Amino acid sequence: MIELDVLTAGEALVLLAAESPGALEHVDRFRRFSAGAELNVAIGLSRLGLRVGYVTRVGDDAFGRFLRAQMEREGIPLGLVATDRDRSTGFMLKSLAVDGADPLIDYYRRGAAASAMDATDLAAAGPIDARHVHVTGILPALSAGCRALAFTMVATARAQGRRVSFDPNLRPRLWPSREEMTVAINELAARSDVVLPGLSEGRLLTGKDRPEDIAAFYLDAGAGAVVVKLGAMGAFCADRSGLRAFVPGVPVRHVVDTVGAGDGFAVGVISGLLEGVDLAAAARRGNAIGARTVQFPGDSDGLPTRRELDDLAG
Repeated sequence: MIELDVLTAGEALVLLAAESPGALEHVDRFRRFSAGAELNVAIGLSRLGLRVGYVTRVGDDAFGRFLRAQMEREGIPLGLVATDRDRSTGFMLKSLAVDGADPLIDYYRRGAAASAMDATDLAAAGPIDARHVHVTGILPALSAGCRALAFTMVATARAQGRRVSFDPNLRPRLWPSREEMTVAINELAARSDVVLPGLSEGRLLTGKDRPEDIAAFYLDAGAGAVVVKLGAMGAFCADRSGLRAFVPGVPVRHVVDTVGAGDGFAVGVISGLLEGVDLAAAARRGNAIGARTVQFPGDSDGLPTRRELDDLAG
């Protein structure tokens, strides 16, 4: 039996971040990082001392070996990381953001190793007992097999009485249609204990405009709690006990890169809930970690260690 605090799954990517501004085709130098929403969350939770399991596949190539080394360095066990000798590792190019603007990203992931995952990737590891399971909307977008893996993870966790968090993390270009995306994402959200949509995602998925109405949509659908991310404004929390609260954001003097802020927020919420704090306090931690993340260039560079988190709280 593998005992974990958190189990997640997704596609690990190599991020090549431009070192100078401008169109990607004109950039001469890039810096290499690890990337992938679920991997970012796994790294953030591991840095806080939690036992994290991460299910993925990488290619038998230089990028795959780089990612495996990064995971090992971050304290993420490699027992759930498979190497696919027939497919390559996905990667992405990211422009250098200027004045806090969102960077431009080009993905090279079609047919990559992680897209070949399915529910057997979870079963192959043997019995797993995780206190918390985290899934995002990226995993089910990668392929039919990955969709089966996402739904299996959620169903297994619920059957075991474990908490499930779900971040829609929409990638419309990966889905055959907006309708198929909306149905699958909302079904996963309805089966989750904590749903973490961004405001624009919630508007697209529910047709509602206000964070209160987006939260009510998911609570009515079956979710146990909802935290709507409001960017610099903070977050809105709601749950079945009647909690309804806005949690203010953390001011940031200089934004370096906005990518990864939502993953940092998830790290804060998940770690807070595992430590027994209430939903609003977990969201406050999420705001603090998200604000720290946008002040660093890599997707996970700003995720704090336990000591750095204590400094944020102090």
